[in-house]
Amino acid sequence: MLIRIVKLTFKPENIASFESIFESSKHTILGFSGCNLLELYQDIERPNIFFTYSFWENESCLEAYRNSSFFKEVWQNTKTLFSEKPEAWSVNKLQSSNEF
Repeated sequence: MLIRIVKLTFKPENIASFESIFESSKHTILGFSGCNLLELYQDIERPNIFFTYSFWENESCLEAYRNSSFFKEVWQNTKTLFSEKPEAWSVNKLQSSNEF
């Protein structure tokens, strides 16, 4: 399993627009082959910073999503809202406590 973590920093006045984009996109993202989980987190101390966590079966599934016209359209709309360049990591899960 591949986990994709993306840090997104928005202009404060654009937070509501981003949340709307995420809300209207999340079910389509989850519908992509190989996407098993999608979560959105917001930093408590800096509420203009968000993180998305998505779980993918493998890198090929993630790349198919990233090369889709849907992703390109959503990303085009989202990137105009940023106050800083986004950061992204692809990681492998090594351990889990499964407490939640």
